[in-house]
Amino acid sequence: MAALPLLRWGASSLLAHSSPPASRRLFSAIRRLPAAAHWEPGSRVILKGMDYPELEKWVQSQGFRPGQAMMLWKCLYGNNVWAHCPDELAGLNKDLRKMISEHADLKALTVKDIITASDGTRKILFSLEDASVIETVVIPSARGRTTVCVSSQVGCAMNCQFCFTGRMGLRKHLSTAEIVEQAVFARRLFSDEFGSITNVVFMGMGEPLHNVDNVIKASSIMVDEQGLQFSPRKVTVSTSGLVPQIKRFLHESNCDLAVSLNATTDEVRNWIMPINRKYNLNLLLGTLREELRLRPKSIVLFEYVMLAGVNDSVGDAKRLTELVHDIPCKINLISFNPHSGSQFKPTPDEKIIEFRNMLIQSGLTVMVRLSRGDDQMAACGQLGEPGQLPLLRVPEKFLAAL
Repeated sequence: MAALPLLRWGASSLLAHSSPPASRRLFSAIRRLPAAAHWEPGSRVILKGMDYPELEKWVQSQGFRPGQAMMLWKCLYGNNVWAHCPDELAGLNKDLRKMISEHADLKALTVKDIITASDGTRKILFSLEDASVIETVVIPSARGRTTVCVSSQVGCAMNCQFCFTGRMGLRKHLSTAEIVEQAVFARRLFSDEFGSITNVVFMGMGEPLHNVDNVIKASSIMVDEQGLQFSPRKVTVSTSGLVPQIKRFLHESNCDLAVSLNATTDEVRNWIMPINRKYNLNLLLGTLREELRLRPKSIVLFEYVMLAGVNDSVGDAKRLTELVHDIPCKINLISFNPHSGSQFKPTPDEKIIEFRNMLIQSGLTVMVRLSRGDDQMAACGQLGEPGQLPLLRVPEKFLAAL
């Protein structure tokens, strides 16, 4: 889901068919993938798949000094170079450039198309080596902040019912290089037009923590002080609620965490976010309480997509307050962006404001995310292409809302 500018206010079920197979596909897919970069003598490597210690080791293995590795690192990520070919590696000696041209690739993605929405939001379509396509969104703001929303997978296994990407099914995990390169391209393509790209959100295609190894590694490259130099407080990784991976992320990363909550009861969340059947609200929120005690300066951003007649009642506002009041957090209310095949309706703006005000009165900090890029399917929950995962059976009491 593409992340959008924020307006801030605050005080201080069963599957409709083939249920067991879809459930097994979802939960068995939640596995750990290796992230360390490996190379064989004589083989080509993708430079953006390495963190700095790995890059330094590789450069030394080719017979060059460690200092040359730092120069190469800065050509890839710093000094406003963002090199995509050996000819752009200014300052490196010709022997090192020759070795890189023979044994390494500087690009992991190819731009297929750039689409401009009426509000200035840009959607970049990237082709991967296997011809798969991912989407990245660049969102400028008049307040001097420009955000790049990166994808972490082709498709998604989570089958969230309100999300276009979630209905695609998982097609592949992105590599570290394919994730990092999205932020590099954003700066390379749009820094002159928009100024500095200041924020990164892992809210594009895919469930980031399903690809946890590559996401943690990519985010660490993004915040490296000698590289892309994003502030850890301005890099946010979103999740639908994979509890073991949340624990690992909070232990290993200094970037911010967002949790897509979207419901105040297990009944509703089991339906619209089937990952809740494995990690329910009590387990998810209990884990956040426990883990955030170990990170006293950290907060979690709860994302809440407003679905008319489903999760936007007065009772939902009261339950949401009760669920999160003792968790250091901010609430991000998001208007549902319709898409082909969706069965939900967006909550009217005035009702979103009423919902927001009830949360504020209870002492919570609340933001309302404005839709950006929705006329070009670049807004929250609109990325990707029509999918194959089944719609889930709607609880009877919500049929009238759809």
